[in-house]
Amino acid sequence: MRIYTNRKPWMTKEVRGLLKARNAAFRSGDKALYSSARANLRRGICQAKASYRGRIEKQLRSNTRQVWQGVQHITNYRSSNQPCTEGTTSLAEEMNIFFARFEATPTTAPPQLPVHSSSALTVEECEVRQVMRKVNPRKAAGPDGVSGRVLKDCADQLAGIFTKIFNQSLSQATVPPCLKSSTIVPLPKRTNINTLNDYRPVALTPIIMKCFERLVRSHILADLPAELDPLQFAYKAKRSTEDAVSTALHAALTHLEKQGSYVKMLFVDFSSAFNTILPQRLVSKLANLGFPSATCSWILDFLTGRSQRVRLGPHTSTALSLNTGSPQGCVLSPLLYTLYTHDCLSNHLSNKIIKFADDTTVVGLISGGKGELDYRDEVKRLSEWCKVNNLLLNTSKTKELVIDFRKNKTDIQPLTISGTCVERVPVFRFLGMELEDKLTWSTNTKELLKKAQQRLYFLRILKKNRLPSDLLQAFCHCSIESVLTYGLCVWYGSSTSADKKALQRVVRAAERTIGCPLPTMEQIYTSRLHKKVLDILNDSSHPGHGLFQLLPSGKRYRAIKTRTTRLKNSFYPMAIMALNSKA
Repeated sequence: MRIYTNRKPWMTKEVRGLLKARNAAFRSGDKALYSSARANLRRGICQAKASYRGRIEKQLRSNTRQVWQGVQHITNYRSSNQPCTEGTTSLAEEMNIFFARFEATPTTAPPQLPVHSSSALTVEECEVRQVMRKVNPRKAAGPDGVSGRVLKDCADQLAGIFTKIFNQSLSQATVPPCLKSSTIVPLPKRTNINTLNDYRPVALTPIIMKCFERLVRSHILADLPAELDPLQFAYKAKRSTEDAVSTALHAALTHLEKQGSYVKMLFVDFSSAFNTILPQRLVSKLANLGFPSATCSWILDFLTGRSQRVRLGPHTSTALSLNTGSPQGCVLSPLLYTLYTHDCLSNHLSNKIIKFADDTTVVGLISGGKGELDYRDEVKRLSEWCKVNNLLLNTSKTKELVIDFRKNKTDIQPLTISGTCVERVPVFRFLGMELEDKLTWSTNTKELLKKAQQRLYFLRILKKNRLPSDLLQAFCHCSIESVLTYGLCVWYGSSTSADKKALQRVVRAAERTIGCPLPTMEQIYTSRLHKKVLDILNDSSHPGHGLFQLLPSGKRYRAIKTRTTRLKNSFYPMAIMALNSKA
């Protein structure tokens, strides 16, 4: 019996038997027999589909993962970002050398920091047990081959043993080499692969080491001051890309209220930012932040002497030892990167450097010649800071956006970084949102509509297969609403009525397909706006917290003075209006 990859999930043994009977009747030439066999096949298919639909409805309340897999199978809805499985051992070796290219310059021996056992971190057995119980059993195993299922199911038996190992590692500031090893599984960045740089090196590390890193990360976060690097919005509770974009736009829109002003935004791109971290420099910065020497020494050992291999399907390269960077895929890597770049701050009051992980944006608020000079000096200082910290500026992917509404515009000279001219663009995809130099959101709306309408096709396929309305609603919420509402608080208030109507038409089309009412875009916007405002009010370290000032009555907030509709309809003024409307 052959089993094909495109076989439908409702194709049971009984249906295959009826299919064979119909084919045999067709070959016999007996019309009556063929007509009867064909009718039996139709009834069998209907019954099989109904039975499969019943199983999906039952699993909806017990196993969401299997339901989603079934939905993907029915609609052929697949993710295109699949690991590379084709290649040879020589290609794996070539990739390994390429991914380790930042080790080309020999590094000096890492400094030995004094370790005081009294200052070393310690973990409790209950913490280890808890983090092991939360292991996702579906995650791929690392080089050690120990699956997440084993660690999760045996958490009670293994917690005590690993607690002793973890505490000994922390007290000695040494990470066992087997826990630092990693296997790189290259993921294609785009459909057409032309160079090795078109692959993203994602590291598979031992799952038990991920548990260890989570424990260390929680201790580090507990000691960090909340006001550290306030314009870094990644890896912070209740912060998102919406906060980063709205902060940048509010600074720009407020400045554009002044006569004769314009704004420049430089979207900086780094080449393999995580892989270029210098462990010695990172540890020095951590010491300046007041981290205990034992913690600094442990992090230094964690980042040095790491073993790395590349796996392409059945082919695996030989191991290389690395002393630079932090692997993409490690739990600690994002936090260590933010600590590594926390001192990348603006030097002029007229500029802001806004960060979301390794996405860095320089916002230049320019009025007159001095503002332009300050902006160019800021970019020069940023370039020098990157050289000192071994971060590689990718000038070819770095773009500049100029927002200029002056009536009498002057020629703005192009910006150069290290002798290379930076491309000036009218539209840039800023943290997933299409930002235009006219500060309109038509391009962003078109992109959202395009994606949402593609997802509507999958919703109609599910409807055709007679799936229940609650499952259709769940699919709509996850696949369509999530697309339409990405960054909603930032751009919806400033969108034109035509764009809002176009978005609502997609919602109505989904309503007709599902057969039940859905929340309107306006309702979703109002709800999310209020929730975001409450998050900011409860976070005194948020850059926008100071914009919410209570009036003497103690009930309403002071409105932001606006001269233009652009600023009035932006996030912060609309947020204050929403708060006051509920007072």
